[in-house]
Amino acid sequence: MTIDRQSLRWNGWGKADQENPLPEGAAQWEFIRAALGMRALPSTPAKRFTDVVLPKSRLNADTIARLKEIVGNNQVRDDDYERAFHARGKSYHDLLYVRAGKLEVAPDAVVYPRSIDEVELVLKYCLKNDIALVPYGGGSSVVGGVNAQSGALDRAVITLDMTLMNRVLKIDKKSMTATLQAGIYGPELEKALNEHGVTLSHFPQSFEFSTLGGWIAARGAGQQSNRYGKAEKWLVSAVLVTPKGIWKTESTPASAAGPNLNQLVAGSEGTLGIICEATVKIHEVPEEKDYRGYLFKDFASGVKAVRAINHADIPVAMVRLSDAPETYFFQAASGGSGSGLKAKLQSLYLKSKGLTAPCLMLVGLEGDKESVSYARTRTSAIAERYGATAIGTGAGKKWYQGRFHSPHMRDPMMDHGLGIDTLETSTNWANMLPLHEKVTNAIEEAIGANAPEPGERGIVMAHVSHSYPDGASLYFTFLFPRKLDDEVGQWLAIKRAASDAILAGGGTISHHHGVGTDHAPWLAEEKGPQGYQLLKTLKAECDPDGILNPGKLLT
Repeated sequence: MTIDRQSLRWNGWGKADQENPLPEGAAQWEFIRAALGMRALPSTPAKRFTDVVLPKSRLNADTIARLKEIVGNNQVRDDDYERAFHARGKSYHDLLYVRAGKLEVAPDAVVYPRSIDEVELVLKYCLKNDIALVPYGGGSSVVGGVNAQSGALDRAVITLDMTLMNRVLKIDKKSMTATLQAGIYGPELEKALNEHGVTLSHFPQSFEFSTLGGWIAARGAGQQSNRYGKAEKWLVSAVLVTPKGIWKTESTPASAAGPNLNQLVAGSEGTLGIICEATVKIHEVPEEKDYRGYLFKDFASGVKAVRAINHADIPVAMVRLSDAPETYFFQAASGGSGSGLKAKLQSLYLKSKGLTAPCLMLVGLEGDKESVSYARTRTSAIAERYGATAIGTGAGKKWYQGRFHSPHMRDPMMDHGLGIDTLETSTNWANMLPLHEKVTNAIEEAIGANAPEPGERGIVMAHVSHSYPDGASLYFTFLFPRKLDDEVGQWLAIKRAASDAILAGGGTISHHHGVGTDHAPWLAEEKGPQGYQLLKTLKAECDPDGILNPGKLLT
């Protein structure tokens, strides 16, 4: 099974016929307008596809014919829709261009290989003819990781869409590993594994529209990574096609034979080779799942609880802690706040508990009944120790049922003159609260300095999304009035301020989104001169002609 590109939004998130989560007249619009200090929400619809003009393809008829000889007639596409769909990823920055119909950056053709042999032949042809090659899975990158850049003036670009390479090759229940082709989508992967009673349980927010190869390339993290790990933890081995030939990484469970080269594959972002197959760690489908909520009087108390849970080695699948603005905003934006008797009683109850600006912590537990029961008792006791009020499973179930829905709210917001973006970092526990404050302040100040009208402001919110014994990630979401006469400049100013604050404050430029083009200017500072030179040397060795995903990761 593959996803028909025509069924998806070429200039937004999700399916073309999906229901609008924020229809006209919804109560949330007035709340958002007032919160941002806007006099009105303008109408800013995206350009229609029929109004978009793409640059002329730089590939001649002979090149198209040769590519069709390699992969088949139906697997080479150079029509406007395929080229537009594959022009950019799904970041807010990308959508500013796509929605405006500005597709000067677009592939000259899209090729859908079905085997490693076909990938190798396409790559050899591109090498011989100096054509850039951009690997593409679901295209869900939010850091410019799949943009069809050439890396050289007038060099043609082919996007290599991997989604026809979507087979499960082997499931080894003795070793608890599975070998799969890299183009398999998340839902398809889980369905196939679940039929054998096993799971990878990698559930990023992009799960419905992202692929195994993309998760590995970006060093991604699923929402339950406390239990199942980030991509670099569950990756056992990989098969890549490189300009120097086939590269198969080691697959033993542990080795002292030099550095583990799988760690170079995870996070390589298609710049060293094209990930075609991967062997991953799998787990038995959990017997029980328990997701429940706790409210803390402030973010600092919640951070202490998350840290204590990690230090106690409790087998949790997820611990997610929202700060006060995020707790309030998502309750209000989902229609969870109101003026009725029930809402007033809830407000009075929370105030009686000292929860005037509460912070919501969600704890997810998965496994056999005994381990879930044990973890529930331990996590509840720790939450209580730090002053939490338990609110049962209602909030947890609501989050779990809608855990992939947030990206769908972006398109209607952009239709009403609003900007909404996310970024993430990680740091150690001692630095968690200072970094949270510095980045929040930096984003707020940058939004204020670049507001379209006096008095307009942004909403900046954050949560601890993935946690470890030594620290955790911070995931920021910010909503702001768009500066319609300088949308890209406004975004660049906010992004620059946030990224500078992250590195100056002791965080990493990315915890799980990756580098792409958007974070590349900050990578050299994070890695240091020697580390950055090592990465450049590795790129030069694997891809001396620079045709693989130009402009990503390394400037």
